[in-house]
Amino acid sequence: MSSLVSPLAAPEERDAEASVRPKRLAEFVAQERVREQLEVLLHSAIKRGSPPDHILFSGSPGLGKTTLAMIVAAELGGGLRMTSGPAIERSGDLAAILTGLQAGDVLFIDEIHRIAKPAEELLYSAMEDFRVDVVVGKGPGATAIPLDVEPFTLVGATTRSGLLTGPMRDRFGFVGHLEFYEGSELAVLLKRTARILGVNATEEGIEEISGRSRGTPRIANRLLRRVRDYAELRAEGVVTLDTARAALKVYDVDDIGLDRLDKAVLYALVVSFNGGPVGLSTLAVAVGEQPDTVEEVVEPFLVRAGLLARTPRGRVATAAAWRHLGLNPPNGIFGVGVDTTPDLFSGS
Repeated sequence: MSSLVSPLAAPEERDAEASVRPKRLAEFVAQERVREQLEVLLHSAIKRGSPPDHILFSGSPGLGKTTLAMIVAAELGGGLRMTSGPAIERSGDLAAILTGLQAGDVLFIDEIHRIAKPAEELLYSAMEDFRVDVVVGKGPGATAIPLDVEPFTLVGATTRSGLLTGPMRDRFGFVGHLEFYEGSELAVLLKRTARILGVNATEEGIEEISGRSRGTPRIANRLLRRVRDYAELRAEGVVTLDTARAALKVYDVDDIGLDRLDKAVLYALVVSFNGGPVGLSTLAVAVGEQPDTVEEVVEPFLVRAGLLARTPRGRVATAAAWRHLGLNPPNGIFGVGVDTTPDLFSGS
């Protein structure tokens, strides 16, 4: 839920994802603390008749950052302009976006930690003074032309808050960190999604899907749609416990939510590297993925599930990882008490 559906997705997938997004804070499931803080921030700004402070959402992919940005715009009654950090390569790109905003609009920048440095510096003055300086010409004859920007609210989203520069972070008046969802919270979300999509699902079927969704709403909604497809084809259209289990087996999602890539990473770590330690880049090459994908998509859940640990020497498989793959862990392998000190030097 935290980012837009892939442009390569089928139109019905994009429509389904958009249709289940909550439109208001009252409809947003879980994240109670962030939701309450955001409600106070937005409604006090509405009462004053001025834009709220700029907002930063951080957290793993799929937890609702993009959805909350849309909700912010809806609650404020302003327009929403959406872009991403990698798409803003030059300061002129950002200047064109900023000068096109109307008063009260919300500008959402996904993956804001990846914005180009010149554009980031231009953003500072826009955030603080609602003004940008556009440089015309080159060399000694270059001239900076100040342009006013209508008062707006910037909503940034990041999966890597540690990569934000200090000056950028300091300019956000509110920072909300989104946590993984509990199974019961995902069950509430899935019941809502099932009603919207017209899926006939039993309580047990919903609970089975929510328990395998890795605490992530986007994954939960996607799995529900895939189980629905299976049910319509092979189970008379009803998502029951047995149907959910059979469907998730077809889609290679195991009983704790690991998918093909998760299991490939664990298998490489355990079998190819004898449990580690191994550097991130080496592990990524072994499974044919980019290091960012392994670090941002796979590792957070494996660490949270107690299957992988980051140590000063590299990534290490825990005893639980060996057992999950049906293997006996070697003597002396890390168990529950593994040192999970963040590794600053294991990227090679």
